[in-house]
Amino acid sequence: MSLDVCEIFRSIQGESSHAGRPCVFVRLTGCNLRCRYCDTTYAYTGGKRLSDAEVVARVDGLLGGSPAATPNLVEFTGGEPLLQEAAVDLMNRLAARGLDVLAETNGSRDIGVLDPRIAAIVDMKGPSSGESDKMDLTNLNRLRARDEVKFVIGDEADYAHMRSLLPRIDTRRNTVNASPLYGALAPAELAAWILRDGLDVRLNLQQHKYIWPPDARGV
Repeated sequence: MSLDVCEIFRSIQGESSHAGRPCVFVRLTGCNLRCRYCDTTYAYTGGKRLSDAEVVARVDGLLGGSPAATPNLVEFTGGEPLLQEAAVDLMNRLAARGLDVLAETNGSRDIGVLDPRIAAIVDMKGPSSGESDKMDLTNLNRLRARDEVKFVIGDEADYAHMRSLLPRIDTRRNTVNASPLYGALAPAELAAWILRDGLDVRLNLQQHKYIWPPDARGV
C-alpha cells in the first residue's frame, strides 16, 4: 500500500491535551474541505507517494533512541488523513504495535474506522470556516474514551456554534479544546467568554505558533 504524503517531521505537539509533548507528525496530502482560515493550504496537493513501509521507516527513525527515553507519540494530520484508506490501515497497525497515535481529522469523515486505541482529535468547523455545513455531526456520538473535540473560534458566531454542540459531548470523558483563531481573536477574549459562561472546555493555544514563526513548516 502507498500513501500521498506532504511531509514527515519531529516537533513539539502544539494542540490538544497532548500539547507540549515531542511528537512525530505525518502530514498527508489532500483535503476535502477549503476552510477560509486554513494554515496548511500547501497540503492540498503535491507531496510524494510513499509506501507504508517507507512511512514506518521514517517514523521509526525520527522516534529513535530507547523506548524509555523517547516519547512514542505520532500524529497523522493533513490535509485530511481519513481520506486515504491506506493511512487508516497504517494508523491502526501502529496503534496495535503500541505507539501512541493521534489522528487529527476535520470533522467531515467517520472516525469509526479508527482503532479505539487511537485518539481522534475531531475539528468541528464553525461558521467562520465556511465549511460547517459539511460536518458529520454523528461523529459526536462516535467519540471513544481517548477522543477529543476541537473548535476553532474566530468570532462570537463560532463561539455560539460551539456552545450549541457542547450538550452532545460528555466533557467529563472527552476533552473539548476551544482554540482562538490565530491573529483573529485574542486568547484573552475567548478566555473571558469561557469564564463568563462557566464552560467545561480547555483553552487551546497553538503552541507551535508562539514558539516558532506562525508560517514555519516542519516544526
